[in-house]
Amino acid sequence: MMLTRAATTLLVLALCCASPASGQTAASRTQVATPATPAEPENPENGAAREWTFSAMLSGYNVPGDRLYPQPTVTADRRRLHLEARYNYEDLDTGSAWVGYNLGGGEKVAWELTPMVGGVFGNVVAVAPGYRGSVGWRKLEFASEGEYVFGSKDDEEWFFYNWSELTVAPADWWRVGLATQRTRAYAADRDTQRGLVAGFSYRSLDAAFYLFNPDDDVSIVVATVSFGF
Repeated sequence: MMLTRAATTLLVLALCCASPASGQTAASRTQVATPATPAEPENPENGAAREWTFSAMLSGYNVPGDRLYPQPTVTADRRRLHLEARYNYEDLDTGSAWVGYNLGGGEKVAWELTPMVGGVFGNVVAVAPGYRGSVGWRKLEFASEGEYVFGSKDDEEWFFYNWSELTVAPADWWRVGLATQRTRAYAADRDTQRGLVAGFSYRSLDAAFYLFNPDDDVSIVVATVSFGF
């Protein structure tokens, strides 16, 4: 019954947000409005090369037996430079700040990679090397973000966090696929959770819905909305 209710919730939310958009590329949770790396050098006469790009994402976690909590992420990019801030990601009531270096290329097989280093503060105090990246070919995309947290208190805070997705986009405005995550932000029977994803895009707005551990008695629903500008 819990699985049926969770699946029904996911389907209803997905149908409510399904609005068509032409000429839009699907954006995964791990690649929130990450800009393509400009090829030309910075030039004061080239306004586009000097501009910053920003994104904001809010994820809502519905964990049965635990509290419903938000997980916001904001990013700022200027050519190679990537800045990012997260909250409730590594742990509840915990923030992290990141700096990274944008790389990208390819035409038939497009790829992006941003190696990063961050500091974690709050319930967990740590340093963390990490990355975010994606590879796309035709209608397929694999996207992933990860970090290894080296906690300052004890070895139990050392942990590899990861979120990965493999999706196919039958149309530019929607996509479906598989997702996995490793997290200690909430208690779970499995270190690596796996599930389903359905996402929808309209211009600079993207929404996605995830159902993790759909075959367990306790399933976890995650909804995200992101906006790039």
